[in-house]
Amino acid sequence: MEADVSEMRNELQSRDGLWRRIQLECQKLYTELLKIKEYKDMQEMQTKHQSARVQLTEQVENKNTELLLFAESGEHQEEELNKIRNHVYRKEQSHCSEQQRMKTEISDLTEELHQKEITIATIMEKASLLERQLKTELETKQKLLTKQQLLEFRYQVIKSENTHLKEMV
Repeated sequence: MEADVSEMRNELQSRDGLWRRIQLECQKLYTELLKIKEYKDMQEMQTKHQSARVQLTEQVENKNTELLLFAESGEHQEEELNKIRNHVYRKEQSHCSEQQRMKTEISDLTEELHQKEITIATIMEKASLLERQLKTELETKQKLLTKQQLLEFRYQVIKSENTHLKEMV
């Protein structure tokens, strides 16, 4: 009986270790989820930068209008206008490529988050199944222990009666 109890204790410790590993994995997944939320915050910042870009574009258009008015005054002003246009064009190209890169990264992170959510759900299902199995096994062991105690009690009673009968004989 002690060997069975020891075996059951070892099995419970093993399952407890498994449960703790599952909890640790869940914590890691939660940390990754926080990182993904940070990336989403970056996306919001990108949206703000895009609105700032629109304002900048409007400002550039306003400057372009002013420069067109001054372009009549000389070649120097026209060269300056070309420099500004080139600068704005490079900035827009840079911003567009950065925006595309961020969209791709957000898409990848969203897919990764989805995969991790599936993994978490699978782990939770397995943990639930293991927990149910453990409870069932514990109930079975408890029933067997109760039966054994009852049999042991009956044995003592019969032994006592047998001793009494021997004395009477």
